[in-house]
Amino acid sequence: METSLLSASGISFVLVAMLTPVLIWGLRTLKLTQPIRVELPPDHQAKRGTPLMAGIILLIGVITSTYFYPEPLVLFLGATFVLFGLIGFMDDFKKAAFQDPSGISGKTKLVFQFTFTCVLLFVLIYQFNLSTEITLVSGFALQLPVAVYLIIMMLFIVGSANAINFTDGLDGLLINVAIPTFFFFFVISDRIEVQTFSLVMIGCLLGLFIYNIYPAKAFMGDTGSLAIGGSLTFLAVIEKVEILIPILFFVYLAEQLSVILQVWYYKKTKLRIFRMAPIHYHFSLKYGWSENKIVVVFGFISWLSAFLAWAIWKYIL
Repeated sequence: METSLLSASGISFVLVAMLTPVLIWGLRTLKLTQPIRVELPPDHQAKRGTPLMAGIILLIGVITSTYFYPEPLVLFLGATFVLFGLIGFMDDFKKAAFQDPSGISGKTKLVFQFTFTCVLLFVLIYQFNLSTEITLVSGFALQLPVAVYLIIMMLFIVGSANAINFTDGLDGLLINVAIPTFFFFFVISDRIEVQTFSLVMIGCLLGLFIYNIYPAKAFMGDTGSLAIGGSLTFLAVIEKVEILIPILFFVYLAEQLSVILQVWYYKKTKLRIFRMAPIHYHFSLKYGWSENKIVVVFGFISWLSAFLAWAIWKYIL
C-alpha cells in the first residue's frame, strides 16, 4: 500500500513536471497572462505578461488519485478541488483575457463558494455519514444540529479557503506553505483515500514548484489557489480537526487577518498598519526581504504549524 501511494505521488510529480512547459506555451500563445495591479511594488510590475492559470495542471493530481483509488471519498475530494478551482478559473480567465486585475466580483465568487460548499457539505453529511459534531478535546465533542453545523462550517470553509487564496501572492509562496499542510493530513489520517489525495497533491505541487519558484515562469492563479484552499479546508472537516485550524492554518490566517486589519484601520483613520497587505508584501517593502526569503521563512513557519498541530492531535485530541 505504501509503495502504491509513493508511486501515485511520483507519477503525479513527473506528469506535472513534464506537462507544465506545454501548458505554459499554450497559455502564452493564447495570451492568457497575468495583469499586474498598479499599486504593487516595481519588482512585481516586471512580472506582467507571465502566463496565468497554470493551476490547471494540478488536475493531474485529481486524475491520478482517482485512477489509483477510484473510491467515493477520493471522487468527492476531486470534486471539491475541481469546483473551487472552477471559481478560480472564471476569475483568472477574466483577468487574463481582458487584462483586468480585478477579475470577477468578490460577491460573485462568494455566491459560488457558498453554493458549492453547501452542496458538498450535504453530500458529506448524508452520503458519507459525516457527524455534525466538532471535537474540542479528547473525549469531548460539541454536538450540533444539522442546520447550525452547516452554517458554521460554511463560514469556516469559505473563510479558510479565501485565507489560503490570499497566500498566493509571491512566486512559490503558496506551494511552499501548502505542502506541509497536505503532509499533516497524510500523516494523521487512517483513510487511504485521504492519504492518497494528500500525497498525490504534494507530488503535483512539487512538480509545479519547479516553474513557480522565483522568477516564476507561470502563476497558478486562483485556479490553483482556490482549489488548494477548498480541498485543504474540506480535509480538515473530514478529519474532524477544525479546532486545530488556528494553528495548522496559521500562515493563511495571518495573511487574511492582515488584509482585514488593514482595511478596517484605513477606513477608521486613513492610515495603514502595514506597508501593504497581505502581510507578505509588508516584509518586502518594510524590511527589504527578497521573495525567496519570504517564501522560505513562511514555509518554515508552516512546517512548524503542521508539527505543532500534529502534536496536539496526537496527545490532546
